[in-house]
Amino acid sequence: MIRVLHTGDWHIGQTLRGFSREREHDAVFSGLESIVVEREVDALVVAGDVFDSQNPSGESQARFYALMARLHAARPAMTIVITAGNHDAAGRLEAPRPLLEAIGVHVVGNVRRRDGAIDLDRHLVPVRSASGDVAAQVLAVSYPTAACLPPLSSLGKEGRIGEASPIVRAVRDLYGQLFEAARPRLAGLPLLVTGHLHVAGGLESEGAERRILVGGEHAVPADVFPEEARYVALGHLHRAQMLGRGQVRYCGSLIPLSAAEQPYRHGVTLVTLGSGAAQIEHIEIDRPVPFLRLPASGDMPLADLGDHLAALALDPDLPMEARPFIQVRLAREGLLPGYRAEVDRIAEGFPVRVVDVRVTVPPRAAVEIVEAEAPPLRLSERDPEELFRLAYRAKWEEDPEPAHLDVFHRARAEA
Repeated sequence: MIRVLHTGDWHIGQTLRGFSREREHDAVFSGLESIVVEREVDALVVAGDVFDSQNPSGESQARFYALMARLHAARPAMTIVITAGNHDAAGRLEAPRPLLEAIGVHVVGNVRRRDGAIDLDRHLVPVRSASGDVAAQVLAVSYPTAACLPPLSSLGKEGRIGEASPIVRAVRDLYGQLFEAARPRLAGLPLLVTGHLHVAGGLESEGAERRILVGGEHAVPADVFPEEARYVALGHLHRAQMLGRGQVRYCGSLIPLSAAEQPYRHGVTLVTLGSGAAQIEHIEIDRPVPFLRLPASGDMPLADLGDHLAALALDPDLPMEARPFIQVRLAREGLLPGYRAEVDRIAEGFPVRVVDVRVTVPPRAAVEIVEAEAPPLRLSERDPEELFRLAYRAKWEEDPEPAHLDVFHRARAEA
């Protein structure tokens, strides 16, 4: 039995509305170290977006390399596999490869070929058991840039039924080439495949994840990955979620990277590979800093914001990096122009960091009443789900059921 810890989307160096996340990253990385020791992890797989920027600061790079050293010291026999995401500069990530491999860290940037053929030595990473025997293989694949994909001219004019997109066919062909190259070396061992892209059906976080496939495409079907893969470790979407046949999974990010992720259960995925189906466990990691929604449900008049902040009973001497992030939901009725500045003015008296302000769109019957007294809303201030609810009520004169909302979110993810 091999235990693989699947993580990704660390986004080291990220700021949220200008606020540093360094304290949070240090805390969740400490939690990651504890998990690999307590769960006796054999391999750690990081599915892309190590950094938030393709030109990370010196401090961000130092934080990453220090973590690699600590993980190796905590679990010397553990294999670490890191792939580049769309936020990462693949060449920069790979540059210290010889040094990292000395401590069991395998970094995969762009897809590598020799004389047109896949360089399998760069992409297939063996995972050893406690006894030292190779017990599983990781087929490590980074974010598929245009340079990584097979030339479109080499693809047939038609793919599978209903699959007209040449980009989707190229991604499918890329994984097919990688698997065919790896097949002779698998020897019946469990195979884990990585990916950093948007798989159709995956729910994205509003304003947090870029639509990243080349050629104007947004998502690929879950069956682009080889059927023989016991588990597919995905990165890019920040919500932990299962797709496809059940073994295709996003582990999610370690911390909320946008206000839309406030309700997520962030953490890592522990995958146990043996002779049967992969055993999958989501391990939550405690948030180092609270991320609160005010009010907890529904919305409120702007005049009530001060009372809600006072009710938190926070220590007024909290240092900036320890202050909770706040998402504010306001009722539109009676809201005057300049309300955002008023939110900031009220919040200045409390040890909080307001990172998002949303205004609830009222039902159709109330629109005409408030239109004259409320400022026009920008699209970025509207909650897509609220707009869907509003349209549904206008059409059917009742609220949508959970099944309708599920279809809406899936359609939105694929749009």
